[in-house]
Amino acid sequence: MPSALPSPRRTVLGPALRRPCTLVVCRGCCCGHPGKHPGTDHARQLDRLRAAAAEHGFQVRTTDCLGPCDQANVIVVQPSGEGRRAGGRPTWVGFAMDDACTEEIAGWAAAGGPGVAEPPMTLELQFIRPRREARTRTRAR
Repeated sequence: MPSALPSPRRTVLGPALRRPCTLVVCRGCCCGHPGKHPGTDHARQLDRLRAAAAEHGFQVRTTDCLGPCDQANVIVVQPSGEGRRAGGRPTWVGFAMDDACTEEIAGWAAAGGPGVAEPPMTLELQFIRPRREARTRTRAR
């Protein structure tokens, strides 16, 4: 006799909801420039973030300039589709130059990023509020 229970519903997520967390790494005029931050291995930082992204399924992009150059190196942690739906918004991290910060950003993105996972408390100390024109420039890309 067939079961009287309805079959379970499957939710099909559209592309926007399946979009993973994305890191936008500034590598233009100031961020990533060895002349401004000679003690930082910018290439190694980017390699580490890309390796973590490949392992954990988030994305890493680079851009020429995000704007708040006085707080370089800047990385924007953009929420996944799920994170955005849960209220997560892009989070700007300034002064992201040492290995500990790089690992915290990678770990937060791997855990789901804004809207999904809480950021490490020490990373929160580096959150910055960019000028309005910088936020607009990031959205346009």
